[in-house]
Amino acid sequence: MNQNEPLAYRVRPKTLDEYVGQEHVLGQDKILYRTIKADRLSSIILFGPPGCGKTSLARVISETTKYKFYKINAVTAGVSDIKKVIEETKNFMLNPTGKSILFIDEIHRFNKLQQDALLPFVENGTIILIGATTENPYFEVNKALISRSMVIKLNPLTEEDIYEILKNAITRKDGLGEYQIKIEDDTLKKLATIANGDVRTALNGLEVATLTTAMSEDGYIHLTDEIIKNSVQSRKAIFDKNGEEHYDNISAFIKSMRGSDPDAAVFYLARALNGGEDPMFLARRITICASEDVGMANPNALVVANSAMQAIHMIGMPEARILLSEAAIYVATSPKSNSAYMAINKALEDVQTKDTGEIPMHIRNAPIEKMKELGYSEGYKYPHNYPGHHVEQQYLPDKMLGTKYYEE
Repeated sequence: MNQNEPLAYRVRPKTLDEYVGQEHVLGQDKILYRTIKADRLSSIILFGPPGCGKTSLARVISETTKYKFYKINAVTAGVSDIKKVIEETKNFMLNPTGKSILFIDEIHRFNKLQQDALLPFVENGTIILIGATTENPYFEVNKALISRSMVIKLNPLTEEDIYEILKNAITRKDGLGEYQIKIEDDTLKKLATIANGDVRTALNGLEVATLTTAMSEDGYIHLTDEIIKNSVQSRKAIFDKNGEEHYDNISAFIKSMRGSDPDAAVFYLARALNGGEDPMFLARRITICASEDVGMANPNALVVANSAMQAIHMIGMPEARILLSEAAIYVATSPKSNSAYMAINKALEDVQTKDTGEIPMHIRNAPIEKMKELGYSEGYKYPHNYPGHHVEQQYLPDKMLGTKYYEE
């Protein structure tokens, strides 16, 4: 055991039986479990948040496969590294099977040229690719690679999963078993909660707490709630303002306002702000929602949202959070109507796809007297000259008469 290695690395599982979590893909009746056990794996791409077990799963595969296993990191590797793996794989003296498994961590960081270099060898089966990424591979990975791979989504680990891993880490010889640690179950469960699905955060916090706490007179290292809290600092937020979480969170934020749920709207707003989202971006989304989803049911929502956006531009964070909260709650609690949104969409579709005819002559402009002689503006009825400031007359072109765009 190398004690200089982080605890999270030392206690990684070596077999499927040691692997904790991801039962939806690694349960004994699931295809991924069966293919790993039978060493019949095809190319796969694993995606999920940090600390959910992607690299650990690759390590389990490396321990169980009969094929030569290579690991590279997309941050530091290039096409030359891929070529080296291919050459060694094809060398019968070095690799009698003629196949190898190549694990690429953070595969989304490979550029198009690097991904294209892999493609023919994945296609002909020389390389069994295992890619790991925190980003949605459908956005970040070559479509040709995606079509030749099984895409597997790993979920954040549950608190129960992380608690089990922490318990094992305290007793394992390659973990913290050489330390005399005393920690209450409730404290360990709080650490599992703080980690928010990231087991690496939990294990790092446990290790820091252990190594920085002096042994008591009774010969034990006592880890309390306060020590754990100081070792982990704050609850880890699973949010990347540049990744898929950005899109998922903003979608949930908008749909919560549209669905008239102010509590959910404020929650996703807080999540975005905590993740470093641009307040002006959030303000623009609230303004759009005020027009698209509240619309004619409460036109004042657009005034509130726009005022908030202008004020945020002048004030900035952290006070901007209050304005954003007020605007989001106002939009969420307002009555809803998408009539303006639907009206302009229908009208645009007609203008773009139909012969809509010509503007009636009586509502055309006649800035020059001679134009009136040609019929421009002739017969126009000025509404303010009539009772109630309204008079019946034709406004739509002849070909569009009877068309309804605005529905109250």
